[in-house]
Amino acid sequence: MPSITDPYWKSLGELATVNPAPTDEFPPSADTQTVDPLSRRNFFRLMGASMALAGVAGPGCQRYEREEIVPLSRRPEDQVPGTTLQYASTFELAGVAHPVLVGSYEGRPIKIDGNPFHPFTGDGADAKVTDHRHGGSTAFVQASVLNLYDQDRSRGLSNRGKGADFNEFKAWLATNREAMKKDPSKVRVLSEALSSPTLAQLRRKFLTDFPGAKWAEWEPISFDNERAGLKLAFGKSARAFAHLDRAETIVVLDGDIFVEHPAAMRYSRDWKASRGPEASSLGDGKMNRLWSVESSWSSTGAMADHRLALRAELVLPFAQALDAKLSSGGAPSAEFLNEAKVAKFLTVLVEELGQNRGKAVVIAGRRQPPVVHALVARINEALGAPVDYYDDGDDRLTHKEAIVELANDIKAKAVSHLFVLGGNPAYDAPNDLDLASAIASVENSVHLSEWDDETSEKTTWHVPRANYLESWGDARTWDGTWTIAQPLILPLYGGISALELMALVMGDEQTSEKLVRGAVEGSGATWRKAVHDGFVASTAFPTLGAKVGQLPVVTLTASQQAGSRGTSAKPVPLEVVFQYSSNTWDGRFANNAWLQETPDFFTKVCWDNYAIVAPATATEYGLETDSLITVELEGRKLELACYVMPGQAIGTIGLVLGGGRVKAGSKGGDGKTPVGFDTYKLRTSAALDLASGAKVTAGSSYQLSGTQEHWDIRGGLDKDIGDKGIAERLPRLVKEVDQTEYRDGTEGRAWDANEESEFWTDPDRGTSLFQEHTYEGHKWGMAIDLGSCTSCNACMVACQSENNIPVVGKAEVVRNREMHWIRIDRYFKGSPDDPQIVNQPVGCQQCENAPCEQVCPVGATLHSSEGLNDMVYNRCVGTRYCLNNCPYRVRRFNFLDWNAEFKEARNRVRKLVMNPEVTVRMRGVMEKCTYCVQRIQNKKIKAKNEKRSVQDGEITTACQDACPTQAIVFGDLNDPKAWVTKFHKDRRAYSLLGELNTKPRTQYLARVRNPNPKLA
Repeated sequence: MPSITDPYWKSLGELATVNPAPTDEFPPSADTQTVDPLSRRNFFRLMGASMALAGVAGPGCQRYEREEIVPLSRRPEDQVPGTTLQYASTFELAGVAHPVLVGSYEGRPIKIDGNPFHPFTGDGADAKVTDHRHGGSTAFVQASVLNLYDQDRSRGLSNRGKGADFNEFKAWLATNREAMKKDPSKVRVLSEALSSPTLAQLRRKFLTDFPGAKWAEWEPISFDNERAGLKLAFGKSARAFAHLDRAETIVVLDGDIFVEHPAAMRYSRDWKASRGPEASSLGDGKMNRLWSVESSWSSTGAMADHRLALRAELVLPFAQALDAKLSSGGAPSAEFLNEAKVAKFLTVLVEELGQNRGKAVVIAGRRQPPVVHALVARINEALGAPVDYYDDGDDRLTHKEAIVELANDIKAKAVSHLFVLGGNPAYDAPNDLDLASAIASVENSVHLSEWDDETSEKTTWHVPRANYLESWGDARTWDGTWTIAQPLILPLYGGISALELMALVMGDEQTSEKLVRGAVEGSGATWRKAVHDGFVASTAFPTLGAKVGQLPVVTLTASQQAGSRGTSAKPVPLEVVFQYSSNTWDGRFANNAWLQETPDFFTKVCWDNYAIVAPATATEYGLETDSLITVELEGRKLELACYVMPGQAIGTIGLVLGGGRVKAGSKGGDGKTPVGFDTYKLRTSAALDLASGAKVTAGSSYQLSGTQEHWDIRGGLDKDIGDKGIAERLPRLVKEVDQTEYRDGTEGRAWDANEESEFWTDPDRGTSLFQEHTYEGHKWGMAIDLGSCTSCNACMVACQSENNIPVVGKAEVVRNREMHWIRIDRYFKGSPDDPQIVNQPVGCQQCENAPCEQVCPVGATLHSSEGLNDMVYNRCVGTRYCLNNCPYRVRRFNFLDWNAEFKEARNRVRKLVMNPEVTVRMRGVMEKCTYCVQRIQNKKIKAKNEKRSVQDGEITTACQDACPTQAIVFGDLNDPKAWVTKFHKDRRAYSLLGELNTKPRTQYLARVRNPNPKLA
């Protein structure tokens, strides 16, 4: 394990440079790019004329178009004009509910956050009102509101490509219903993963009304391997949930519990609870220890105290080795287990698991085959692990089995009517099934979808689907809690829900509200309470008390029995693992511009998907970042972009899913301008998650739009700092400490993030040339715990949603013109083959001695009476002096009018997502984080009207609300009892670049690692 004091580095290119200089504002060759004929020089030449008019109408101001105002003759109940209301609802992804609170401004939803009252993902409905409630959310949840206002959503029905209306569709259904009843064995329904109790009732009724019909489910990113594995172990379908708040040792095998897992929000919260370096759910002074064995980087691996990069296919013999030492399994015959690094890792891990019986847990990832999940269940049983197994109840086919059976039935001419409820199987089904052609061959087919996509193109009928914010619905969280979705706006384009479509198919037309309400009231629950709370209490799945039975004997393949790299005479064949995309998930969010432009935390690439390879693999095959490579698997070939990733398992090619769409829309791919690469072309039903025997060859160059080299703050203002200076400075940017040193100190002195010799930490020393302000009222500040941040990107998307931050597109990102107000810096430490990762969210630090304020010629950036570094947009004339003088590189300049597209008629609907309390900035101004000042003012006004003071925790920023682990805390530093005040006084707290005496209001808490002493 690398030493905590080892220097940090950002990229492989940096390591290859002898004396890396700080990057300029624009990456090399940015001005020579042909993506935009308007160069920087020409831009400012043209801006000269407009700047002369700055006194008349500053570029930060936008005059709204003239519109008619129609007064309400009767105001809706509980609605006050100009205020935002919140409603409980649920967002469903891959068959799992994510409880949310939706902010609605005068009838239009504009902001999504987690529901803190939910018993599974939040603090629970019984928590005290005075508690700091927190729900947390994912980047996908935050960005889902943009899908509602997507200008490319389907705007009507179509029949064989021609426009139609609902009356025609109902007439067609009535005619075909009789034919379906005559031969129901030829009727099929293909749905996305099903967790809605109401839809489950309709499913049962449908199969009763049409005996012999079949209902299949398909999800391209599925957790069915765990389901099948637990069925091997217990004899019935189940799902596992580990209580991480009670675990001292957590082992994750090729999985991601912080982002990808359906229980990620709860896992994040529970992991944080047992991770406190001084006080945790395990007791004072106790921290959990996280171990990760994985082929590609995940948020779990980044946060792990110990990480072992291992080919995905080798996780099975690794799990067998754990089982042999901890349970009743036989030891596998695999050479890689005898390699020094793996052997030591395994020995120490087994010893620690044995010492922490009852307080240790092992979790397997979704890509691993069912037998690994069964082995993990047996290991956990032997350990007495804090794991609950929920009775899944539904004895259905796995997603793979279901989609294969459907394809075979269609090819055998055994399907006359097909109803596809959501999803896009023509795009994401296994390539060997050729499901697109199969669907096109069905005589009568219907696709319910929000977009007229690749599947709709193949069906007889396309029916627009209502967004989850436009319709009633329900779903279950990972533990089974029944969660309600309520509409906040009428369907913009007249869509219907899956519930309403199935009711129509069966000839019993009903609204989704009536169907959901009937199901809830039929269970004995109170409808209004369920809608208000967003869930039906006490509806979690029952737990299983079953014991693990006899497991089948597993035969390892030759490559699993070999060493990690084979031999020079017989090298191990390359394996391919299929990974979810942080931008598009499985491709369904391809047209969501917020997600597309959010850089992947590890690669820092946006607007693309790619193949990930290890540095050693790249050297062996002559591969490079920013190049095209050809990957061949079982005779199928695909040319796609390559990214060389430090820490990737040698011999593993990670293929990111979700790109290459041809009917996603104007942002995600319309067949004319490709966005990414269709990696589904290499995915078959026999190898959905990982495959061996791949071949790879190098190709021509390709430009990935990455932000890795943008906004580098390590060099600061000294252009000649060199590699030695960077090495000295970096430990001041991201501070880390081992738990042993943090607890015991050195030389009898307690560890402190701030060195005693650092003059800027002395409050009594006057070092400012200016008379500093004394704050009698509020003094706002923020604290960010680097030990809790899992780099999930939720804060970035939440900030974009809250503050109307524009999207600039791939070409402008290449030119370093991305507009995000908060970024997450990623640094490596150690060797390229086995590095550690540290992460650091960086926004405006709200400096007390702000360098930007001192150079602005028009006073556009200034300090408020409460300590905020404010921006007056209509004063800004775009000199960019403030950016040049900002050591944190957190200001963004509007080079172009990113809102011009809203003037087009079909795009005007997207204006509805704008937060009316935040200025829509125009071309030629600087913008940055403001600690969500609009939220501060709203809560202050509310408290003043109620004749009381603002309470700690009452004001939260958008990034704080989104963070699943509460790594971000905001509050009043003049309140001695406030969380933020306590964090600022913590001995882990330090200022970023504090030696510059900028006195930032944001403090960071150093990351405390907890490595096993035998591996440290």
